[in-house]
Amino acid sequence: MNRYTIGLDLGQAADYSALAILERQSTGPQSEFHCRHLQRWPLKTSYPTVVADTVALVGSAPLQRPGVGRATLCVDATGCGAPVVDLFRRETIHADLQPIQIVGGATVSTDGDLTRVPKRDLISTAQVALQAGRLKIAPGLPESQTLVRELETYQVKINIESGNDSYGAWRQGKHDDLVLAVCLALWWATHKGESTLRQYNYKVGTHEDDDETVGPGIPDSRAPQAFRFQSAGDVKW
Repeated sequence: MNRYTIGLDLGQAADYSALAILERQSTGPQSEFHCRHLQRWPLKTSYPTVVADTVALVGSAPLQRPGVGRATLCVDATGCGAPVVDLFRRETIHADLQPIQIVGGATVSTDGDLTRVPKRDLISTAQVALQAGRLKIAPGLPESQTLVRELETYQVKINIESGNDSYGAWRQGKHDDLVLAVCLALWWATHKGESTLRQYNYKVGTHEDDDETVGPGIPDSRAPQAFRFQSAGDVKW
């Protein structure tokens, strides 16, 4: 079962690499997702370091609590991401590795375990969930408000000559990578994760690290809690 979905957007020389952890709160088409962790590495952080940090994070509490099942790690396999996926394959990861290649056009396709997803699908899935109140960001996360603003203001640009669309934030900023990390995780959880949850008859309810029970009966105003990686064996950023 996939209670947690992790999105990893890989930066290049002038871009940040970023990671987001989403937690599903229920099953069905109106599932609510809580963003429980956001991570952004400094510019020019090497890919082996990003891989090592991610593997350590996935293997730590609270993602490895009894009863939560294996997480899904969605890695950006676009461009330079392909060899990074190979680095992950050499590691022992306590999660299901899912490479996702971001493409143009309007068709989702697969090639082995690689899934190609149009960028319009990634962005629109997150925007719809946010506007419908089904994507909630833990207010204690650094830059949470910036992430929300940039999701709300992502714009589509149409090339008049070709008819092709492209997406970008209202301004070019250092947080665009966080948007894509969230979009990767949310798209997979929304389109692929549901079947896995039904296969395992997953039941939502108690959260051992939260002060309250989370489930369909909780009011929308109930804010998600940020993960706390504080014990000696946990990852610290």
